[in-house]
Amino acid sequence: MAERKAPLEIASETWNKKPWRKLAQHVYRIQKLEKLLMKSNAARLLAVRRVTQDNQGKKTAGIDGVKAVTPARRLIMVQQIHPKYWKNHKAKPVRRVWIPKPGKAERRPLGIPTMLDRSGQALAKMALEPEWEAKFEPNSYGFRPGRSCHDAIAAIFLAIRYKPKFVLDADIKGCFDNINHEALLRKLHAPTNLRHAIKGWLRAGVMEGIDLTPTEKGTPQGGVISPLLANIALHGLGNAVVKGYKRNEEQPFLIRYADDFIVLHSDKDKIDQATAIITERLADMGLILSPSKTRVTHTLMPYQKNVGFDFLGFTVRQFPVGKTHTGKEPHGQPLGFKTIIKPSKEGIKRHLAETKRRIRHLRSRPQWQVIKELNPVIRGWSNYYKTVVSSRVFNGCDNVLYYQLRRWSRTRHLNKGNQWINGKYWRTEGNRHWVFATPEGAKLRTHSETHIRRHVKVKGEASPYDGHLLYWSQRLKTHPLLTGTLAKTLQRQKGRCGWCGLLFTDEDVIEIDHSDRNRDNNTLTNLFALHRHCHDERHERSAEDRYQSQ
Repeated sequence: MAERKAPLEIASETWNKKPWRKLAQHVYRIQKLEKLLMKSNAARLLAVRRVTQDNQGKKTAGIDGVKAVTPARRLIMVQQIHPKYWKNHKAKPVRRVWIPKPGKAERRPLGIPTMLDRSGQALAKMALEPEWEAKFEPNSYGFRPGRSCHDAIAAIFLAIRYKPKFVLDADIKGCFDNINHEALLRKLHAPTNLRHAIKGWLRAGVMEGIDLTPTEKGTPQGGVISPLLANIALHGLGNAVVKGYKRNEEQPFLIRYADDFIVLHSDKDKIDQATAIITERLADMGLILSPSKTRVTHTLMPYQKNVGFDFLGFTVRQFPVGKTHTGKEPHGQPLGFKTIIKPSKEGIKRHLAETKRRIRHLRSRPQWQVIKELNPVIRGWSNYYKTVVSSRVFNGCDNVLYYQLRRWSRTRHLNKGNQWINGKYWRTEGNRHWVFATPEGAKLRTHSETHIRRHVKVKGEASPYDGHLLYWSQRLKTHPLLTGTLAKTLQRQKGRCGWCGLLFTDEDVIEIDHSDRNRDNNTLTNLFALHRHCHDERHERSAEDRYQSQ
């Protein structure tokens, strides 16, 4: 007599055996039809999977305390986020969590919705995003699929490389916390049920401990749909500042990354006009510019004792140079200046403070553990800045890191001389001296090992929803933050998942797995890239096969 399966096991099999590849393809086809997509079972399944399996914060609980969701519960959630239930569904308040701002004493408030509300928001985002991606201005980059801060920096370089300009370096005061709900909902033009759901999420309130605070304005940072709503609220600033200009006139150029933006123009009066227009447009949305963080400067000449500006952790500035070092304008005339973009002093300072903090924390740990802890930090920071003029900065960081490690080694061996310490912790490999490495082969990665590679800016108004999947998969393989093994693996697989065969997108969480299931065999031919949910499915199937063979 066959063994009867438990309901939980049946639900797990039902979830895992869904035709996920066909569901993803179907959702891509209907994504342009907003109302149809929101009722689609395929879209609701993918929304729940994205929140409960793929998302990096999937184990962060809302006020209901739910962190992990079983397959049986996921199937129930799929039904609960059907739009016909949204009219009667009351969104739960978000849980307030405070996180530190990088390099600052102040903290940033996050609002964590419940898992069910996050799934509903993921479905709403899936429906709204294609429409708004077709509308968004070409030079807005933050929180948009397929666009990054490196695209914004490349856009700045292209805008000033032939002509020095004045810069409005602006910052919106508490953007996420002050967006006017009614103004945002009017601008959204969403169907009634979706508008009702978004209004409920915006006004759900905030729980901090046992205290409930109503939310009369703002969209909580931490919500799945919040970045998209913030982009919608700020959409139109670029078009507003160029309105009234003739095609052959030099127009103000606005580049925005989330709530940080700059405006470029060679005439100071035009910058002042743009500032007035932006201030008026922001006021309609309940927002203002931060007086302390907004200033006007110039890329080449001193203006109000300032030259150049910092944006997204990069310093952008131009320097006067002689004929032998200058570039040329399109007509062949020497420019007389050079545009240099490099890591900001504040970014360098924060990074070296972080390596120092980690090394101090590991002062009683063995050398291999220090190497293991520092390598991802060095690799990630170097990859972020490898698209600009960073060679000297990387060498300088390596020099400071050397002295940080020297102090670590001397603290461990107070009674030993320098020669003994050098021989224990530093080695020579080929032409390289002073390599911080263990006898077993663990080696500290240096900043200067990261090669400088220029970033190619995303095409104007291109969007992942425009159907050019090959273009977007090719861009993903050359993303500045995807390097080393993962980049090579994506190159070999032509941008496709090694399990489901679908092209990777910018929002996908990509992981590496071993073909022979041997974690110690890290040769490139034994590795393949796959979605996080595909990774989970592969291991579940292998566990099931092992169980059946017993």
